[in-house]
Amino acid sequence: MDLREALRTTGSIRRFAPRTVDDALVHEILDDARFAPSGGNRQAWRVVVVRDPALKAAVGEAYLDAWHDYVAHVLAGLIPFSPLASEADRHAAATQRAHAEAASKPDGFAETMGHAPAMLVVAADLTCLAATDRDLERYGLVGGASVYPFVWSLLLAARERDLGGVITTVGTRNEPTLRALLHLPATMAVAAVVVLGYPEHRHTRLSRRRVEEFATVDHFDGPALTAAPD
Repeated sequence: MDLREALRTTGSIRRFAPRTVDDALVHEILDDARFAPSGGNRQAWRVVVVRDPALKAAVGEAYLDAWHDYVAHVLAGLIPFSPLASEADRHAAATQRAHAEAASKPDGFAETMGHAPAMLVVAADLTCLAATDRDLERYGLVGGASVYPFVWSLLLAARERDLGGVITTVGTRNEPTLRALLHLPATMAVAAVVVLGYPEHRHTRLSRRRVEEFATVDHFDGPALTAAPD
């Protein structure tokens, strides 16, 4: 597949056709994704391919529990789990939890994730991460740069093979549960749960903000970057 086409059509796929995705195909995808960049080429990612139906269901339950908290934030008019949230924001979200559970749909993604054709839990080895923002007085972010390019490469490799999927991080809210289910060591952090399968519907061209809306010249408040010459 043409790279430009892949970049513009690899969206989040959450509904899958009833087709299996065997281990050989997952191996092929990971074999391509492993060439993603990482800090110091330490390749801090580890992948647990969850095959056991009962274990997949348990991971799905942990995700669904966290999803209800996510929806509760939305119902409260908040950005879910914002690192800038106040105590008042947290309280407002908590009051919406019961409403979020009531809004749950039996055929929703969160409710059916445990039945996805393929489930991969991507963990980050904290002993390998160069988190250069570690000592800043703000939310830590940089360490993920050594793991998430791999996850994105995984989705692109799946797209090449006519599969679709989605990077989900909501389940990380219940990391202790996932850690126990998957026997993750204390030095491993859950970065994402990725589900893959053959899309129920065809991939479509994505819609995103124009470059001029997010890129500026010289300063954050500088002029928008345009394709036109100076």
